[in-house]
Amino acid sequence: MGKHRTRANGRAAAAAAVALPLSLALAGGALAATPDHSSAGGNPPAHSNAGGKNAPEVEARVKPVIKKGQREFRDLNANGQVDTYEDWGKSPSQRAADLVSRMTLEEKAGLIHITSERRGAPAGTVVDDPYAPTVGYVEDRNIRYLVIRDNPTAAQLADRANDYQELAEASRLGIPVVFTSNPRNHVNPDQQFGISEATGQFSLWPGSLGLAASHDPGVVRGFAEIAREEWRAAGIHKIYGYQIETATEPRWNRVSGTFGESPELNADIARELVLGFQGEELDSESVAQTIKHFPGDGAVLRGLDPHNAQGQWAIYPTEGSLYDYQLPPFQAAIDAGASSVMSYYNVPSNELSADQLPKHLWYSEDQQFEEVAGAYNKAIIDGLLKGEMGFTGYVNSDSGILTTTAWGEAIQAMTLEERYAKAVDAGIALFSDYNDPTGLINAVNQGLLPESDLDPHVQSLLEEIFTLGLFENPYVDPANAQEIADSAESQAVADEAHRRSVTLLRNDAGQLPLTDEALAETRLYVEVFTRTNAANQTAALKNVIRAADPSVQIVDTPEEATDALVLVRPNSYELPDGSAKSVELDANTGVNVARIQEIEATVPTILAVNAVLPWVIEDIEPGAASVVATFDVKTEAIWEAVRGEFNPTGKLPVTLPADQAAVEANASDVPGYAEAFDYAYTNAAGDTYEFGFGLSYEE
Repeated sequence: MGKHRTRANGRAAAAAAVALPLSLALAGGALAATPDHSSAGGNPPAHSNAGGKNAPEVEARVKPVIKKGQREFRDLNANGQVDTYEDWGKSPSQRAADLVSRMTLEEKAGLIHITSERRGAPAGTVVDDPYAPTVGYVEDRNIRYLVIRDNPTAAQLADRANDYQELAEASRLGIPVVFTSNPRNHVNPDQQFGISEATGQFSLWPGSLGLAASHDPGVVRGFAEIAREEWRAAGIHKIYGYQIETATEPRWNRVSGTFGESPELNADIARELVLGFQGEELDSESVAQTIKHFPGDGAVLRGLDPHNAQGQWAIYPTEGSLYDYQLPPFQAAIDAGASSVMSYYNVPSNELSADQLPKHLWYSEDQQFEEVAGAYNKAIIDGLLKGEMGFTGYVNSDSGILTTTAWGEAIQAMTLEERYAKAVDAGIALFSDYNDPTGLINAVNQGLLPESDLDPHVQSLLEEIFTLGLFENPYVDPANAQEIADSAESQAVADEAHRRSVTLLRNDAGQLPLTDEALAETRLYVEVFTRTNAANQTAALKNVIRAADPSVQIVDTPEEATDALVLVRPNSYELPDGSAKSVELDANTGVNVARIQEIEATVPTILAVNAVLPWVIEDIEPGAASVVATFDVKTEAIWEAVRGEFNPTGKLPVTLPADQAAVEANASDVPGYAEAFDYAYTNAAGDTYEFGFGLSYEE
């Protein structure tokens, strides 16, 4: 059951093994003579303590293990006794309180930061130790929350996690590392910082809108349970996700990371995500969720990006929209037990908003909102999230709020130390993607913030780490991690989710499906439209089709064809003057509208649009013979739908706008289906492409 191994024995041999820092080698070597507490011939059988609680597996690689009868405890401060924080028989609350009392200001300040796990050095630099940048964060700055942003294999992730856990174990108090990631289980042709920076190393699922297109929260629950097992096996303990905010502004670039525009469906999905990743209660098999971005980043001015100054405003022009549309998914996640919440970047605008908050939450008698970013906004965090909605977890800021995205005129005028003090007072417990706690330490030393104000936040963070079981055994098996990640059974479940997300919008010409009989007579023209690597993506799609149907005739020009398959994968862009984002299809999105129209005029065309934003399709939809909406799915699923290997059942998770004028007239805080005018696109067959619409093949 218990294991105690020196580094030489404990280091996994899998994947990208590198030399560890000298400081860690010395820490391990100093304790190498500690007796091995594992039983001869393998681990001892599981047992219960006197209270009937099952004893956890205990593994130490650097510090001693103390044995009391059949029970084992890691002696993380190496003082020869089992202190309260080392005693897994105590509650997480008791253990955390004990550990807080032992921590220095520097250790508390370090724990309150989460930063990207950085490897290597600037381009062109030779690096002997690729771990060195992050080692300093853990060893010298007491940081324990790390965000993984690269895309290694599961075995490599596990091996790396073990290295850092040994480093953390060697520290004064042995506080383990919590590895965090943005989603990494989805098809993502354009990986984006903070949305999905990795793909293809675990089971591969549709994008979040694709999961929502199934309109079945059970599909989401199945996904979350599989992903949880994969992540914990690889040593990942916390997810920056999911984006459960309601997508009410079609131009907002992060619609692609949401579950669509319905607050009801989003609420159902939010609940299943929390229960799937965390379980009914957080425990040693959970991945802790950080749901984001409270109270809903989707209601942004003209779709502009809140990472940039011109996009900093959250607007609520429709009275009651905050409670009606934005908050329900967050309430569902809170009720399901979400471990943490991430605040948004945005500054709520008084001028551009109707009444939203109850009067007791107003900033002043005549100002509804304090016009500062979410991480500094006490009424939003402490008053709304914790007070009104009953959230008892901790609040994680978004990246850069201390520096590049410190929005709000009052915040801009503050020193770094003053920003720390205001954010902590507002309720921030974890500062994201900032790796130097010095400013927080200075804020305390300058009298801007009592050290005691940090303690409740440190307590909350430690309770999460204790509950996740990391103080007993933070180590994972790289070979097991890879085996779980490579599971054919998991991918089979994911493949079914891809099929269930494909949404048939029009088939009035009866072009689909291409049966075996029809395919024998078909000469198919194939082309992909996207901003970069369109030719390569076209070639890849042709290869998928040939692999599925080796006899298919793929021709080089529309003129030779009897049918065409056009796959449109637009890319979002901001207007050159910075005034708005755009969902209009043109060269800026990588879509050659004239060329698509030419193909459609030449040959009956299957038009498949990757609708990860609510694109304006009025210029390319009418000329198609059949229309399919996809949401970051495997191309195999698109071809299977075309061939009729399954009957499409997907339903739109967002409403597609009628035209650009409708986009510009939309209320940014209201779903497309709830707009006060004829917002949605209607095709020639009389079908309206509104939330929930989708066809199936005739039986």
